[in-house]
Amino acid sequence: MKGLMHRRRSLLMGAALAAGARAAGAQPVAGGRTVRLVVPFPPGGAIDILGRLLADRLSPVLGQSVVVENRSGAGGVIGADAVAKAPPDGATLGIIGVAVLCAAPFLYARMPFDPLTDLAPVTQITDGSRLCVVNADTAARRGWTDFRALIHWARANPEGVTMGSSGAGTSSHLNIEAINQAAGVRILHVPYRGGGPAINDLVSGRIDMMFDSPPALMPLVERGAVKALAVSTRQRQFYVPDVPGMGEFADLGLGDLDVDTWNAIMAPPGTPAPVIARLLDAVRVAATGSDLPDRLRPLGFRTVLSDTPAALAALIRADTPRWQRLVQISGAKLD
Repeated sequence: MKGLMHRRRSLLMGAALAAGARAAGAQPVAGGRTVRLVVPFPPGGAIDILGRLLADRLSPVLGQSVVVENRSGAGGVIGADAVAKAPPDGATLGIIGVAVLCAAPFLYARMPFDPLTDLAPVTQITDGSRLCVVNADTAARRGWTDFRALIHWARANPEGVTMGSSGAGTSSHLNIEAINQAAGVRILHVPYRGGGPAINDLVSGRIDMMFDSPPALMPLVERGAVKALAVSTRQRQFYVPDVPGMGEFADLGLGDLDVDTWNAIMAPPGTPAPVIARLLDAVRVAATGSDLPDRLRPLGFRTVLSDTPAALAALIRADTPRWQRLVQISGAKLD
């Protein structure tokens, strides 16, 4: 009976998406060929979860297959570069994060592309924060009852705390380097080729902590494998109202730290404006005419769409100085 009900819900959802697509005037792109949605991290991480949820809902809207292609490395730069160098025919999209769009040019001595000119904005898709979690067994053993206890322990044990991230230069990396600078600690950064492998090592106890996107972490918090200690934004967040924000740690030097993150759908440069418009319409229908916001909200992602591609371009320009400052505060530099 449950299987039948689930199948009926799926059919109704597909019908609703198709109806929404017709109402929006969406048409297939790239001659109806398969559209690849580049996720610049390996399977299992938060952005991969987002990508697969979105691809499943985009396919019926466009009336053609949308498949996720994982292109990991360099904190998302390699995947973004694949989008930047793809043919501008509507057959390639990418989920590109704010760290690549706004911070990477100040992190890397050489970038393979210019985020401002070599990627075509389509729409923002989510915003959110980073959640700080620690291995539950390690926290119990070391007395990390809260974030303040973790920082005090780290001060007394330089490089005794290891923090994994989805890659060098990601917002998680910048987040912890900024904390190191502001709080006078030396938490050791351990970069991975994506959030999935880092999370596996966090659960097994090979690393101690992570600052990462909530979607992949909240299930682990709920089952007690990891303990949530803080969020990266100044204020508390709706998905973990009992977990403090950085503004509550002014005594540790962290009161001004505020790392909020967002992801955007980008296309190759030179993609014709009518194709960009059709893609924006399709993403809007897929995001608002489905259960996507409901699926993401409990995991800490809000679905946020740009009014126009120009609005996303303006957001990138406006947010770049803030991320440039975060890079400067962190002292991080990459080859």
